[in-house]
Amino acid sequence: MTYMLNDIDEAIDRKFLVTKTLSNQVQAGTIVHIMDALNNKDGTVTVYYRITYTKQDYTVKFDNVKQFCKWARPDNFIARHYESFNIKEIQRYVKLKDRTFTSFCLPLILLAVAVIWAICWLLIGKETFTYILAAVLTVAAAVLITFTYRSSRQKELIKLYSKVSANSNWRVNFK
Repeated sequence: MTYMLNDIDEAIDRKFLVTKTLSNQVQAGTIVHIMDALNNKDGTVTVYYRITYTKQDYTVKFDNVKQFCKWARPDNFIARHYESFNIKEIQRYVKLKDRTFTSFCLPLILLAVAVIWAICWLLIGKETFTYILAAVLTVAAAVLITFTYRSSRQKELIKLYSKVSANSNWRVNFK
């Protein structure tokens, strides 16, 4: 999922979560503070940022604002509680937030449908019962995959929220 800015000036003095690694600069899952940004005459965008963990300053150039938005996005939850997480947990959070029904469930459902129908035709043949059984199994597989997608996403988010609540003064237990 891509967050879009209307202008690069909207990014100045905000914290962003990096979603794509830049070699020799910053790893995906790192929080950066955008200190300044410039619109260049050739249409490119120059961004001056500081890595929150290391306090190192870098400059990066993007073709346009859209490319910047693919590289980093604002995320208030991670920006507020970044010290509670390690880089692997933040990267897992990014993957989890980027996961959509279309990108995660749909390919699995299509694969399940193909396998179910092929097995039903091979084992039972082309009878009315085969079509009914395959249709019921297809619906069951789609429901199961959707339920698994939602529950795994919720479990991961609850795990992260629990870690933050344990390290802070929220006085809330997530289970």
